[in-house]
Amino acid sequence: MPWVLMALVVAAAVAVRVVDLDARPMHADEANQAVKLGALLETGEYRFDPQDHHGPTLYYFALVPAWLSGERSLAALTETTVRATPVIFGIVGVILLAAVAAPLGRHTALMAAGLMALAPASVYYSRYFIQETLLVTFGLAAWFCVVRTCRTRRAPWALAAGAFVGLMQASKASAPVFVLAALAAWLIVRRRDASSAESVGANIGRLLPLLAWGIAGFTAMFVCFYSSFFTHFEGLKDAFGTYAVMTTRVAGQGGAHDKAWWYYADLFWWQRRAGVLWDQTLFLGLALGGGVASLILRDRFARGIALYLVIVAVVLSATPYKTPWIVVHLIPPMAILAAWLLARIAEHRVAKIPVVLVFLLCLGLLGRQTSLGVFRYASSERNPLAYVHSSPDVKKVPALAERAPAGPVKVISEEYWPLPWYLRERKEVGYWTTIPDDCDASLLFVSADYAETVKGRLKGRYRQGYLGLRPGFVLVTLIAEP
Repeated sequence: MPWVLMALVVAAAVAVRVVDLDARPMHADEANQAVKLGALLETGEYRFDPQDHHGPTLYYFALVPAWLSGERSLAALTETTVRATPVIFGIVGVILLAAVAAPLGRHTALMAAGLMALAPASVYYSRYFIQETLLVTFGLAAWFCVVRTCRTRRAPWALAAGAFVGLMQASKASAPVFVLAALAAWLIVRRRDASSAESVGANIGRLLPLLAWGIAGFTAMFVCFYSSFFTHFEGLKDAFGTYAVMTTRVAGQGGAHDKAWWYYADLFWWQRRAGVLWDQTLFLGLALGGGVASLILRDRFARGIALYLVIVAVVLSATPYKTPWIVVHLIPPMAILAAWLLARIAEHRVAKIPVVLVFLLCLGLLGRQTSLGVFRYASSERNPLAYVHSSPDVKKVPALAERAPAGPVKVISEEYWPLPWYLRERKEVGYWTTIPDDCDASLLFVSADYAETVKGRLKGRYRQGYLGLRPGFVLVTLIAEP
């Protein structure tokens, strides 16, 4: 029966991640990443950019769905193909979470997987062509392999653990936050565990040979990906150079991405946006209850997960720079703690039915929120997960490009992403963030602030229209007439 139920959980995880995968317009960040993937497809070359991009794993793993689909260029790529990579990793992450939670019991593992399968943020960003879901999944894989290493003392597990940590680092520069949080939680639990007759130092001493294997696995993945598979060793230096940029960004300078410390907690709390109710307080409450129970019941494994959650939550909340996709890192430990609390309560015979009902209610509420956030309001300002999202209007761009006469396309705007994705089939496309002297083209996209000046420089006749780029940012469209 548990295997049947687990199969249903995986089926649910698949269904909510693959249905209508191409319906939501491409976010600017997704489009930026997809264009880089297109360049890798077409040229076979990748160069890590430490200034404004994350690690290379997303692009290299995304090659596989593109090849299998027969898509060999940027113009041939589709939304479904590029988003298939985070979808697959999101599904694998649900399975890995069950494996990670297994030491707490099969019921905990099954319920934790179910909660993550339907958690709105996990689902929403599993359908986003960004690195975050890959980072979460590699982290869960590393976690599982580390536990197996400690229990078996076998080198292959240590090598695999190191390799997955290397893949975390090759996905995003924030990886050390989660690795160090896990290490700190483990050390704290070991030091406070009065039942352990072995010191932390003695354990570390015995694990040194395995640590060497782990370092080897880490190094292999780090070097392979950041050197673009031994074709650009300058990328290894740039992998460290990115921290100078990252430190400036996350420190906060009063920018648009700076948020209050409670921002991530607020994503789970009851709120109403323009009449739409968003509420994950039951899930949040169960996770917090599980954390408190881990301290009272003195379960070392559960306590370690609770400490990890607290450390990560504090670090992320204290960092001024915040974006909603970061919240996916809180979902796995929250799901485990919520599931473990329910499983422990269900050990009392009289509580089994109420626990099942509470769990089903929580699943239902998460499913309802996922339905709203992932499908009905996928790109709406009313959706707290849809962050500075592209307007549905951008999906009209290919049709506009098709109707326009042959000739150059000019985009003259302070901001223009995700237009490069939607104009990928046109050959002559140029982008200007300031107004050029010669503005004439077969098709123009011009920011509202630039529109009057640009129109004053045009020599031909044009048909005018309007296109929403994102909330609060409108483009004027100008199609040349004969």
